[in-house]
Amino acid sequence: MNAYEYASTHHDAYLDELKSLLRLQSISALSEHNAETAKTADWLADNLRQIGMTRVEVYKTGGHPIVFAEWSGATGAPTVLIYGHYDVQPVDPLELWDTSPFEPTIKDGNLFARGAADDKGQVFAHIKAIESILKADGKLPVNVKFLIEGEEEIASEHLDPFIEANTDLLRADVCVISDSHILATDRPVIVYALRGLTYMEIEVHGAKGDLHSGAYGGTVYNPLQALCEIVAALHKPDGTINVPGFYDRVRPIDQKEREALKQIPWTDEEFFAETGLHSSWGEQGYSRREQIGVRPTLEVNGIVGGFIGEGPKTVLPAKALAKISCRLVAAQDPLEIYELVKKRVAALTPAAVTSEVRLLNTGYPASVDLNSRAIEAASAAYERGFGARPVYLPEGGSIPVVATLQNTFKIPVLLIGLGLPDDNLHAPNEKFKIDHFYRGIDTAIALFEQIGQMTPEAARS
Repeated sequence: MNAYEYASTHHDAYLDELKSLLRLQSISALSEHNAETAKTADWLADNLRQIGMTRVEVYKTGGHPIVFAEWSGATGAPTVLIYGHYDVQPVDPLELWDTSPFEPTIKDGNLFARGAADDKGQVFAHIKAIESILKADGKLPVNVKFLIEGEEEIASEHLDPFIEANTDLLRADVCVISDSHILATDRPVIVYALRGLTYMEIEVHGAKGDLHSGAYGGTVYNPLQALCEIVAALHKPDGTINVPGFYDRVRPIDQKEREALKQIPWTDEEFFAETGLHSSWGEQGYSRREQIGVRPTLEVNGIVGGFIGEGPKTVLPAKALAKISCRLVAAQDPLEIYELVKKRVAALTPAAVTSEVRLLNTGYPASVDLNSRAIEAASAAYERGFGARPVYLPEGGSIPVVATLQNTFKIPVLLIGLGLPDDNLHAPNEKFKIDHFYRGIDTAIALFEQIGQMTPEAARS
C-alpha cells in the first residue's frame, strides 16, 4: 500500500481528527480563550508525535505558544519547512452562524466551523500527508520541519523574534504554506506575489470631554465630522489614493503580467456572487485582478466615536477614531507609507482639532520566482492532487512571514492554497470543502515526493 492508498483508506479517521482540532476554541485575540489556545498547541504537538515526528516542542513566547516538529532521517535530501497557524478569528456576530462555530458540521460536502479553512484544515492536510507517507513507507523522501504559530490572526507579534532567535532550528531549503485559496477545484492556484501591509489608527481630539450638542452645537468642530472629512480626503474621486508620494515606488504593470492576468477572468457574475454586490469600485484603468494583485490600496476598516448605543443621545464626542490599512506592492516600504499617511493626515486636520496617527503593525510585500525548481514541483503536485495544472496569481492579502522567511533563509516559499473564495474566512459560516482536504493530502504527498527527487541546492534554486 502506497501513501496515496493509505490516505484514502483513512479519510474518515483523518476527518474525525480534524473535527477534534476544530472544536478547540483557539481565539488568539480574546484573553478568555488563552487556556484553550494553549490546549490547541498541545493537541497539535501530541498529534505530531503520534504520526512519527522525531522531535516535537511547544515553545512559550510572550503570547501564544509556537509548535515545532521535525523528522530528519532523509540523509542528503532537501529539508521542507511547513508553516501554518492554529489560532482562529473571533466568531462574532454569533447570530449569523447557521451552526455552532466550534461544533464542526457537515453540509453539502463542506465542513463548517471556525478555523476550518483558516488555517487548521489546510495545515492539518500536510500533517496527514506526512503520516500517510510514514505509515506506508516507514520514511519520508525529504526532511520535514513544522512551524505552527498561535498568533497569525493578531499580527504574529512574537513570530519574527522566534525565527531570528532560532535560525539553525528552522533552517530549510524550501518552505510550504497553505493559508490561501484556489479559484475552483479544477482551477488550482500558485500565489507568486503577496501584498505588504501598514495598519494604523487615526485619532482626532476636540474638547476635553463630551459636550451637549444643544448647548455647544454650532460652536465646536465635531471630531467625528473632522475624522470623516480626513478619511474621505484620502481618496480622489477616481479611486486613487490622495497621499503625496504614495505611488512613488509602485512599478508599472509589466505587459507580460497584464496579459497573463487577462487569461484568468473574473466575470461580473462571479464577483457579484462572491460579494453580494451589484457594482464594483476602484482605481480606474485597472482590471479587478490588477487592482487586487498588483496595485496598492488604502482602506477604512472601522470608525468609532460618540454614542452608538440604542436610542438617542445628543452629544458632541470628545474624540473619534478610525482604523486604516494599506495593502502594499513590490518595492513599497510599510514604514515609509506610515510616515506619508501621517504627514497627509496632519495636513488635512482642521485647526480646531488635533490628530494622531499610530502605527499598529506592518508586513513587507513578497514574491516568488516562477522559474524555480520548487515552483515546478508544486505545479506537478497540484496536478496529482487536483487533476489540473495551476494558474499563477498575485494575491491581494498579506502573509508577512513569507518575506521574513525569504529574507532570513534565502529560500523559495510555495503558497499552495486548498480553500475556495467563498469559504467565509473571518466571517460567519466559515467552511472547508471536505474533498479539498483529501485532495490537499494527496497534493502534499506528491509535493514531498517531487522535492525529494532534488538535491538541497536544486530545491533552493
